[in-house]
Amino acid sequence: MRVLGMMSGTSLDAIDVALVEFARDPREPSVLTARLVHVGEQPWPEGTREALIAALPPAPADVATWSRLHAAVGEAFAGAAAEVLSRHGGADLVATHGQTMYHDVQEDGRVAGTLQIGDASRIVAATGTAVIHDFRSADVAAGGQGAPLVPMLDQLLLGGDRGERTAVLNIGGISNVSVVGGNGGNEGGNGGEDERGSGVVAGDLGPGNALLDAAVHAATGASADLDARIARTGTVDAAALRRLLGDPFYAQPLPRSTGREHFDGQYVRRMLGAGAGAADGAGASAGAGAGATGGGAGDDAIDALALPDLLATLTELTAVTIARAIAVVGASRVVASGGGIRNPLLRERLAAQLAPIPLLDADELGIPADGKEALLIALLGYLSAHGLPGTLTRADGTSHTGARTPMVLGSLLPPHGLRGRRGDLDELPVGRLEIVPGLESRPGPGR
Repeated sequence: MRVLGMMSGTSLDAIDVALVEFARDPREPSVLTARLVHVGEQPWPEGTREALIAALPPAPADVATWSRLHAAVGEAFAGAAAEVLSRHGGADLVATHGQTMYHDVQEDGRVAGTLQIGDASRIVAATGTAVIHDFRSADVAAGGQGAPLVPMLDQLLLGGDRGERTAVLNIGGISNVSVVGGNGGNEGGNGGEDERGSGVVAGDLGPGNALLDAAVHAATGASADLDARIARTGTVDAAALRRLLGDPFYAQPLPRSTGREHFDGQYVRRMLGAGAGAADGAGASAGAGAGATGGGAGDDAIDALALPDLLATLTELTAVTIARAIAVVGASRVVASGGGIRNPLLRERLAAQLAPIPLLDADELGIPADGKEALLIALLGYLSAHGLPGTLTRADGTSHTGARTPMVLGSLLPPHGLRGRRGDLDELPVGRLEIVPGLESRPGPGR
């Protein structure tokens, strides 16, 4: 089955796409092979990305705004799908994550609801291909976090008994981790009576690029601090870092999830106090950042941080929170992907905080770092199309997300769209995923 997966994460960098040919190994049907026909990204149409950012929390947005964005995101994904499929001979299925606009985590850590927009009917209209969408809602309805979903891919690629205990890290707008393999991972992936998923640990860790990008955008209008050019000139403010690390979110056990609703454009101001400057809010001027406690003034005094110092501090926050979380889960190596790992200062600080645990790139293990999230969505589409759960089974029968049971994820448009497209072997549980050579890869930009 040929599946086009599409994903846009919390960083809103672009629409990631992966066209994947999935096939069962006839000698070992539990092995699924994935041939990457195309991996790349499609830019957001002019104005759409800016409109999405403007509507994200804490900004107020009325029903009309959300309705227009739902249509605009659907058109953007439809255009991306049509462009790729026209060059590569079509697909049996399109799987789309859409754009998360709100992930409603309550004070007790329970997820009350999650919303991904992007009108899937427009993708059907543009491509003539069946579309599976809305991958998180079924898990939330079963009591799960709805996130992260990537542990399924990480487990099938790196889990089971094939090697050491691995923390598979993704740094997007939010950072998340899957800890798989070694003597604690699943044997069987997403089905089967011999599964042992109790060793799979997964969840969101905290901010990845979200706070950094928000500070840069508010202060300069740029979308990001490319190559950490500004942050490298700054100094970490130890007192501000202590306050930020005091967020109760970091004390919640895994599985947990979060998003821009928590780590929003006003987050630094809220955490550091009313004296905050405006690099994380209205009124910013170039070179000024969010308010923070000055290094020599004591924790009760709030002095304005210069933008370079703010960015250096937020970079250290991401590195420290990731390293602290990984330190307690028993991993012997970290395999990283996502836009954040292309931030050279963040990578350096993360490697230093993790030491002596080695930090590896996903590409070093044959996993396409730039296309990993789109590959995940394609895989989830394949599993859902064949009635297979998209989350891992733990030893007690629950899902790795905390749901009461692993769920088949997503909704299909049109309802009859996959008639006659499923093979006899395809409803067997998947125990391993193997990536085989593909045709085309387009690396994403650095950060």
